[in-house]
Amino acid sequence: MLREQIPAGQGEQQSASARQAEGTSARLFALLWNMLLARRGMVAYLPALAAVVLLFCGASWQIFWIHTDAARYQCYALTFWQGSQGTHLLPENQCAFLYQFGVARSNVPPFHILPFEYPPLTLTLFSPALVAPLIYYQIAFALLMALAVILIYWLLQRYGPRGAGLACAFYLVVGAWATAEGRFDLVPAGLTLLCLIAAERRRWTLAYVALALAFLLKLYPLLLLPALFMAEQIACGRLHRPSAPLTLRRLPGEIWQTLRGAGSWRWNHTLIFFSVIVTISGLFALLNFQGAVVSQLSYLANRPVQVEATGSTLLWLATLFGHPATVVYTFGSINIESDLGNLVALACEACFLLGYVLVILWQWRGKLDLVQAFIGVILVFIVTGKVFSPQYLIWLIPLLAYNGAFNRLWLLLWTPLSLLTTAVYPYLYMQARSATLAPYVPGFIEFVAIRNFLLVVITLAFLFNWFPLFNNRRPLAH
Repeated sequence: MLREQIPAGQGEQQSASARQAEGTSARLFALLWNMLLARRGMVAYLPALAAVVLLFCGASWQIFWIHTDAARYQCYALTFWQGSQGTHLLPENQCAFLYQFGVARSNVPPFHILPFEYPPLTLTLFSPALVAPLIYYQIAFALLMALAVILIYWLLQRYGPRGAGLACAFYLVVGAWATAEGRFDLVPAGLTLLCLIAAERRRWTLAYVALALAFLLKLYPLLLLPALFMAEQIACGRLHRPSAPLTLRRLPGEIWQTLRGAGSWRWNHTLIFFSVIVTISGLFALLNFQGAVVSQLSYLANRPVQVEATGSTLLWLATLFGHPATVVYTFGSINIESDLGNLVALACEACFLLGYVLVILWQWRGKLDLVQAFIGVILVFIVTGKVFSPQYLIWLIPLLAYNGAFNRLWLLLWTPLSLLTTAVYPYLYMQARSATLAPYVPGFIEFVAIRNFLLVVITLAFLFNWFPLFNNRRPLAH
């Protein structure tokens, strides 16, 4: 059969119409994309609203469970305000973790029971959701964390590079789908972001107060204080820095020359930082010194290696060489006990010290700015820590977005890392009949090992500049 012949003029008209339609679609897509990346406007906040809804869905599957992190927050809030009698208002086993501390079985008065693994200021985050009926506490808490998402998004839209808010929303959904609105880590992460924004604008008092409050909610921000202090001295022109290429032979002399200028450094904001910490911690210490000061440090120091930490992969590999490991539920998480546990923990601490010193040294030499130093310190802390909880990615996500870490290379590295984290929790954890059996679910150890390998690669790439991850610093938004 002969094909129908189309007149030449008509074919040209159809081709022109097709090109015009394609051009119109491209222009509409470009217009929509620009509206999403805009700093203001309703469309610009659609990614934040979508993220809030998706993150709520991610937390909803556990929202009425009694053995979640938010359920523990409810126990702490109730027992603080009502004493040990507050546990009787909740399901019988919800506050059972308090038994090991002798709380639930004794008559402790109000205002004396403080969180054991968290700083006491976290009660300001745990308590507002109590205004809702007790059965809906976790819903109310998720809504409060949704507000934190919106505030972080607003900060990035207002002060970050173009596209930072969208990148943060994407990273949160992909890597913190089940944890962002079920944990409180968004708040210290937001305060850390606020600290950076204030420091870059030389509003040092706000920067130090924000960092102090972040530390009073989660201990890790204390590690960022030297970087912030150094950035202040550099901005004020009070810190000696090597002007020529630095060699190992010249390093001690340059460091001594820097330390000799300590008398001219600005210390008043550091004093404000510690004054905030001492004042707030002291008020709680008047109620319960053990709970306000000692318990969090003891809790952190005595924890074994957790099953998702980088060291856990080494302990699993050691089982192939005659060093058996046991999975236990202690300190509110799934951990690994092994005869090599202390050695692996010690090696990780040594790696942390080395990495931490390198980050501070390279900030001093001018290879890293303050934002990059913050990212480097947190990366080193997570990758070498005894614990890797899935919500730890939240500490980094706003900072990465603020630093413009959403180019193609970052997406290729960070997206699979985030997806693996979400695959491990909640999906692989949900395949086990009990929490201690989760590491034996097929794929669990392998997924954790691959995720941790990617995190090690990203950390080393930053420290040794393997890839141009941090070379192109985002422009400062005014």
